[in-house]
Amino acid sequence: QVQLVESGGGLVQPGGSLRLSCAASGIIFCAYTGGWYRQALGKQRELVAAIASGGSIKYADSAKGRFPISRDNAKNTVYLQINSLKPEDTAVYYCKATLRTSLGFQYTYWGQGTQVTVSS
Repeated sequence: QVQLVESGGGLVQPGGSLRLSCAASGIIFCAYTGGWYRQALGKQRELVAAIASGGSIKYADSAKGRFPISRDNAKNTVYLQINSLKPEDTAVYYCKATLRTSLGFQYTYWGQGTQVTVSS
């Protein structure tokens, strides 16, 4: 059974920081791209950042310079450090693991999400 379990969300004041973690089980995580997405109330889910198995990284423009992503394959975990938080960063943050095989198959798994609320 595949599980992605996020943690680290919470209530933080503007300008604060949080470190989100996503622990994977049931998959060979080192082969997967690990990504973080977020969904604010009334909006579509959007990519925040993703890190491929080889270490290449993609950021949304809103995340560049503020939300570094990293992974620890020995711990089957992907991290998102969220800094200089703004009220508009308030959202549910979701972890996603994706594997695309050489034969064209794609495997995608999502976590349950962790709430980040930025408010004074």
